[in-house]
Amino acid sequence: MNILLFSLVVGLAAALVVLPISPIKKPSKKEMKYNRTFAIIGTVILTVPLVFAFYYVTNLDRNFSSVWMLAIIITGLGAIFATGKERMIKLLLFVSCIFVGGYFLTAGLFNADEKYQSAKMEQKTEIDTFDEKETPASVPPKFARNKMRKSFGQVPNTSYYELGSLQIQKVNGDYVYIAPVEFSGFFKWWNGDVTPGYFTLSATDSTANPKFVKSEMLYTPSSYFNKNMERHMRSAYPEYIFYGEPQLEIDDNGKPYYVRSYGDFISARNGFKVKGSVVVDPTNGKTKDYKLKDMPAFIDGAVSPETVSLQNSYFGNYVHGFLNSKFGKKDVKLPSDEGTEANVSPIFDENGDMYYFTDFTSPKEGVDSMLGYSLTNARTGKGTYYTGNLEESYMDSQGALQIIQKKFIEKKWDGEMPVLYNFYGEPSWLTPVLDSNGFLQNYFIVSASNPEISVYGNTPNQALKQYKTALKNGGGSVDGSSNAEEKQVEGSVVRVYKEKTGDYTTVSFLLNNRQSYVVSSETNPLAIYLKEGDQVNVKYQDTGEAFLPVTEIAIKGLK
Repeated sequence: MNILLFSLVVGLAAALVVLPISPIKKPSKKEMKYNRTFAIIGTVILTVPLVFAFYYVTNLDRNFSSVWMLAIIITGLGAIFATGKERMIKLLLFVSCIFVGGYFLTAGLFNADEKYQSAKMEQKTEIDTFDEKETPASVPPKFARNKMRKSFGQVPNTSYYELGSLQIQKVNGDYVYIAPVEFSGFFKWWNGDVTPGYFTLSATDSTANPKFVKSEMLYTPSSYFNKNMERHMRSAYPEYIFYGEPQLEIDDNGKPYYVRSYGDFISARNGFKVKGSVVVDPTNGKTKDYKLKDMPAFIDGAVSPETVSLQNSYFGNYVHGFLNSKFGKKDVKLPSDEGTEANVSPIFDENGDMYYFTDFTSPKEGVDSMLGYSLTNARTGKGTYYTGNLEESYMDSQGALQIIQKKFIEKKWDGEMPVLYNFYGEPSWLTPVLDSNGFLQNYFIVSASNPEISVYGNTPNQALKQYKTALKNGGGSVDGSSNAEEKQVEGSVVRVYKEKTGDYTTVSFLLNNRQSYVVSSETNPLAIYLKEGDQVNVKYQDTGEAFLPVTEIAIKGLK
């Protein structure tokens, strides 16, 4: 309903309830008619601007259930001003509104089971083994924002704008970060009218540079009045229940759209269950809503991260109802707050589908053991909860971050965006490491079940190669996509490349059979002496990679 019409209806209803039909002192017919008309008009004039201002400022949904607090006040005043039977009727209305208000206020105490059922997940033991031929989207958001800010000189009239919220997406087969350019204040919006475009940056290649894409946007989250994106969505869909912030997504042609989740209350204006998303073209304000099953293919985050975070909370806390979540806490598991977007981290599977990752830990203080982890599809909202191997104890994301902090305590480096992967059959935390200025320094991998096994490298794939060696050296398992046959070869070294990674040296070499191999000095210390022309005997894993991992190497003439 139009906000002005809604305010008029509420104002008129308020006037009819507040003003008594039968006055205490009986005036003449003409005088009574005049006074009542004047009073109704006066009450409407007083009420309508207040209701209009409230809904315009708060952007609250314009369902009549949203006026329950005002209804209590109005019916209470009506009962005070009325007399006789009219007072009894209005008193009953007041009591009814009190009960409705109490129902709304206490709904959270009684709908915990419904919330849990709405967020219930399929359960599995472990995620599939990571395909080491892939590159995980592992550039941390903080680092991406730093690079975009340093490239802000590409934006025309730079002083008018600032960098907006970061969003990861798959565009034309590539994983990229997207961040809109937003107004930096009211007067900048007043003078600028439109924002000039958005930035993109690779989410897999830390050496890539941000690119500014020109695409003027009239409706944005940082615009004001009716050009504000949230207000524009509310104007188009006044009764919708929105949850989460509008997020920018671009199609494969680079055209931007803003997307925001909507749904239903679980019960009595409490809780939330997602149904679909509203999509807005920010250049002209054209708006359309889609059910989740009908979502355009280019939209990866149809379900907002805030919605998934809320679902995780329902699933973890309300397994045995509301009271248990506060007192007994049987089987309660708390979702982590280490995610990069509303306490969840967006990641992509081997098919390019986006999921939100969250790990769950015990409500008991001082425990960094992980109880499980979840992946929620960002287009459908369907989640899967992974228990992990119940015979082993897995370290949670906070524990992984603490290990990184201790490892680089002198340099004051910290981890960001820890994500659990199944590397070579071993549940493992992959975490980018940043310095105090937010610049990416390396990638750290640590076993979730055996924290003594950890490595770091300049790139995720480089760290993975070292991790494979560390697992074999530390007695870990190397299964899944890396369950390769061990072979042996003899030959002459044609080329050698050595690279220092942490405390060890990674040696890559090419034999005269035109095949490349890689070995770490951690497990084969004498490999650092390898040079062109050496005759070698090599045992390696036939994984099918471009650089085959070496398990043992013997250099002729060197013992």
